[in-house]
Amino acid sequence: MSRYTGPSWKRSRRLGISLSGTGKEISRRNYAPGDHGPGNRTKVSEYGEQLKEKQKLRWMFGLNERQYRNLFVLAGKIREGKHGVNFMIMLEKRLDNVVYRLGLATTREQARQLVNHGHILVDGKRVDIPSFQVKVGQEISLKEKSKNLQQVKDALEATVSRPAFVTFDESKMTGSLVRLPERDEMEPEIDESLVVEWYNKKL
Repeated sequence: MSRYTGPSWKRSRRLGISLSGTGKEISRRNYAPGDHGPGNRTKVSEYGEQLKEKQKLRWMFGLNERQYRNLFVLAGKIREGKHGVNFMIMLEKRLDNVVYRLGLATTREQARQLVNHGHILVDGKRVDIPSFQVKVGQEISLKEKSKNLQQVKDALEATVSRPAFVTFDESKMTGSLVRLPERDEMEPEIDESLVVEWYNKKL
Protein backbone atom coordinates (compact mmCIF):
# COMPACT_ATOMS: atom_id res chain seq x y z
CA MET A 1 0.00 0.00 0.00
CA SER A 2 1.43 3.40 -0.96
CA ARG A 3 1.97 6.14 1.58
CA TYR A 4 -1.00 8.42 2.25
CA THR A 5 -0.49 11.95 0.92
CA GLY A 6 -3.88 13.48 1.71
CA PRO A 7 -4.81 15.99 4.45
CA SER A 8 -3.32 14.67 7.70
CA TRP A 9 -5.42 17.01 9.86
CA LYS A 10 -8.63 15.47 8.56
CA ARG A 11 -7.35 12.08 9.65
CA SER A 12 -6.71 13.37 13.14
CA ARG A 13 -10.14 14.95 13.38
CA ARG A 14 -11.79 11.79 12.07
CA LEU A 15 -10.11 9.72 14.79
CA GLY A 16 -10.43 12.35 17.51
CA ILE A 17 -6.72 12.42 18.43
CA SER A 18 -3.62 14.34 17.38
CA LEU A 19 -1.64 11.98 15.16
CA SER A 20 1.30 14.40 15.01
CA GLY A 21 1.52 14.76 18.78
CA THR A 22 1.33 18.56 18.61
CA GLY A 23 -2.42 18.81 19.28
CA LYS A 24 -2.84 21.48 16.61
CA GLU A 25 -5.11 19.38 14.39
CA ILE A 26 -7.95 19.19 16.90
CA SER A 27 -7.37 22.33 18.97
CA ARG A 28 -9.85 24.38 16.92
CA ARG A 29 -12.24 21.73 15.61
CA ASN A 30 -12.44 18.77 17.94
CA TYR A 31 -14.94 16.87 15.82
CA ALA A 32 -14.94 14.77 12.66
CA PRO A 33 -14.72 16.57 9.29
CA GLY A 34 -17.77 16.81 7.07
CA ASP A 35 -20.58 19.08 5.95
CA HIS A 36 -22.75 18.53 9.01
CA GLY A 37 -20.39 19.73 11.70
CA PRO A 38 -20.14 18.18 15.18
CA GLY A 39 -23.47 16.38 15.03
CA ASN A 40 -24.25 12.84 16.09
CA ARG A 41 -22.50 10.11 14.13
CA THR A 42 -23.65 6.59 13.33
CA LYS A 43 -22.75 4.07 16.01
CA VAL A 44 -19.57 2.20 15.10
CA SER A 45 -19.60 -1.62 15.04
CA GLU A 46 -17.15 -3.79 17.00
CA TYR A 47 -15.21 -4.40 13.78
CA GLY A 48 -15.20 -0.66 13.10
CA GLU A 49 -13.80 0.09 16.56
CA GLN A 50 -11.02 -2.45 16.09
CA LEU A 51 -10.15 -1.08 12.65
CA LYS A 52 -10.19 2.49 13.97
CA GLU A 53 -7.78 1.60 16.77
CA LYS A 54 -5.47 -0.20 14.34
CA GLN A 55 -5.43 2.81 12.01
CA LYS A 56 -4.90 5.28 14.86
CA LEU A 57 -1.68 3.55 15.90
CA ARG A 58 -0.49 2.95 12.32
CA TRP A 59 -1.04 6.55 11.21
CA MET A 60 0.44 7.90 14.44
CA PHE A 61 3.75 6.21 13.64
CA GLY A 62 3.49 6.80 9.88
CA LEU A 63 3.82 3.19 8.70
CA ASN A 64 2.33 1.62 5.61
CA GLU A 65 0.18 -1.49 6.09
CA ARG A 66 2.88 -4.01 5.17
CA GLN A 67 5.45 -2.53 7.57
CA TYR A 68 2.85 -2.36 10.31
CA ARG A 69 1.62 -5.94 9.85
CA ASN A 70 5.15 -7.37 9.65
CA LEU A 71 6.13 -5.64 12.89
CA PHE A 72 2.96 -6.94 14.54
CA VAL A 73 3.88 -10.50 13.52
CA LEU A 74 7.42 -10.07 14.89
CA ALA A 75 6.03 -8.78 18.18
CA GLY A 76 3.94 -11.95 18.45
CA LYS A 77 7.12 -14.04 18.48
CA ILE A 78 8.35 -12.44 21.71
CA ARG A 79 7.67 -14.98 24.45
CA GLU A 80 7.50 -12.61 27.40
CA GLY A 81 4.81 -9.97 27.88
CA LYS A 82 1.59 -9.21 26.06
CA HIS A 83 1.47 -9.14 22.27
CA GLY A 84 -0.10 -5.69 22.06
CA VAL A 85 2.33 -4.10 24.51
CA ASN A 86 5.33 -5.74 22.83
CA PHE A 87 4.08 -4.37 19.51
CA MET A 88 3.91 -0.84 20.89
CA ILE A 89 7.40 -1.20 22.39
CA MET A 90 8.76 -2.20 18.97
CA LEU A 91 7.11 0.88 17.46
CA GLU A 92 8.74 3.02 20.17
CA LYS A 93 12.15 1.49 19.39
CA ARG A 94 12.07 2.59 15.75
CA LEU A 95 14.91 5.03 15.09
CA ASP A 96 12.63 7.77 13.77
CA ASN A 97 10.50 7.54 16.90
CA VAL A 98 13.51 7.62 19.25
CA VAL A 99 14.76 10.74 17.43
CA TYR A 100 11.31 12.26 18.01
CA ARG A 101 11.29 11.24 21.68
CA LEU A 102 14.72 12.81 22.21
CA GLY A 103 13.31 16.13 21.03
CA LEU A 104 15.41 16.43 17.87
CA ALA A 105 12.20 16.78 15.85
CA THR A 106 8.77 18.21 16.62
CA THR A 107 6.89 15.36 14.90
CA ARG A 108 7.60 11.77 13.93
CA GLU A 109 7.32 12.77 10.28
CA GLN A 110 10.05 15.37 10.74
CA ALA A 111 12.18 12.81 12.60
CA ARG A 112 11.74 10.36 9.71
CA GLN A 113 13.04 13.01 7.30
CA LEU A 114 16.12 13.58 9.46
CA VAL A 115 16.86 9.86 9.36
CA ASN A 116 16.14 9.49 5.64
CA HIS A 117 18.45 12.38 4.78
CA GLY A 118 21.35 10.87 6.68
CA HIS A 119 21.56 13.34 9.57
CA ILE A 120 21.36 10.72 12.33
CA LEU A 121 24.17 8.57 13.74
CA VAL A 122 23.78 5.41 15.85
CA ASP A 123 26.91 4.65 17.87
CA GLY A 124 28.80 6.99 15.56
CA LYS A 125 27.66 5.35 12.32
CA ARG A 126 25.16 6.86 9.90
CA VAL A 127 21.83 5.04 9.77
CA ASP A 128 19.27 6.24 7.23
CA ILE A 129 16.62 3.57 7.84
CA PRO A 130 13.71 4.93 9.93
CA SER A 131 12.55 1.41 10.88
CA PHE A 132 15.94 0.54 12.44
CA GLN A 133 15.29 -0.99 15.87
CA VAL A 134 17.30 0.91 18.47
CA LYS A 135 18.77 -1.22 21.25
CA VAL A 136 18.93 -0.13 24.87
CA GLY A 137 22.17 1.79 25.46
CA GLN A 138 22.89 2.74 21.84
CA GLU A 139 23.93 6.37 21.39
CA ILE A 140 21.87 8.52 19.04
CA SER A 141 23.52 11.68 17.75
CA LEU A 142 23.62 14.11 14.85
CA LYS A 143 26.29 14.48 12.20
CA GLU A 144 28.51 17.42 13.12
CA LYS A 145 27.20 19.57 10.25
CA SER A 146 23.61 18.65 11.09
CA LYS A 147 23.81 20.09 14.61
CA ASN A 148 23.29 23.56 13.11
CA LEU A 149 20.05 22.68 11.33
CA GLN A 150 17.45 25.29 12.24
CA GLN A 151 14.65 22.72 12.47
CA VAL A 152 16.66 20.78 15.05
CA LYS A 153 17.38 23.93 17.08
CA ASP A 154 13.69 24.89 16.97
CA ALA A 155 12.64 21.38 18.05
CA LEU A 156 15.05 21.32 21.00
CA GLU A 157 13.93 24.77 22.08
CA ALA A 158 10.29 23.66 21.97
CA THR A 159 10.94 20.46 23.97
CA VAL A 160 9.47 20.78 27.46
CA SER A 161 10.05 17.22 28.70
CA ARG A 162 11.14 13.78 27.56
CA PRO A 163 9.84 10.33 28.56
CA ALA A 164 11.81 8.59 31.31
CA PHE A 165 12.98 5.78 29.02
CA VAL A 166 15.27 8.12 27.06
CA THR A 167 18.06 10.43 28.14
CA PHE A 168 19.55 13.41 26.34
CA ASP A 169 22.72 15.47 26.85
CA GLU A 170 21.99 19.02 25.68
CA SER A 171 25.67 20.02 25.59
CA LYS A 172 26.75 17.11 23.39
CA MET A 173 23.39 16.78 21.59
CA THR A 174 23.44 13.02 22.09
CA GLY A 175 20.86 10.72 23.60
CA SER A 176 19.98 7.10 24.10
CA LEU A 177 17.24 4.63 24.91
CA VAL A 178 18.07 3.80 28.53
CA ARG A 179 15.43 1.09 28.97
CA LEU A 180 12.31 -0.31 27.35
CA PRO A 181 9.21 1.80 27.95
CA GLU A 182 6.45 0.71 30.31
CA ARG A 183 2.87 0.59 29.04
CA ASP A 184 1.82 3.69 30.98
CA GLU A 185 4.64 5.65 29.33
CA MET A 186 3.34 4.98 25.83
CA GLU A 187 0.35 6.39 23.95
CA PRO A 188 -2.60 6.55 26.42
CA GLU A 189 -5.16 7.10 23.63
CA ILE A 190 -4.51 3.63 22.19
CA ASP A 191 -6.28 0.42 23.21
CA GLU A 192 -3.79 -2.11 21.89
CA SER A 193 -6.08 -5.05 22.74
CA LEU A 194 -8.41 -3.94 19.92
CA VAL A 195 -5.46 -3.96 17.49
CA VAL A 196 -4.64 -7.53 18.54
CA GLU A 197 -8.29 -8.55 18.15
CA TRP A 198 -8.43 -7.06 14.65
CA TYR A 199 -5.31 -8.87 13.46
CA ASN A 200 -6.36 -12.14 15.10
CA LYS A 201 -9.31 -12.14 12.70
CA LYS A 202 -7.09 -11.35 9.71
CA LEU A 203 -3.93 -13.41 10.18
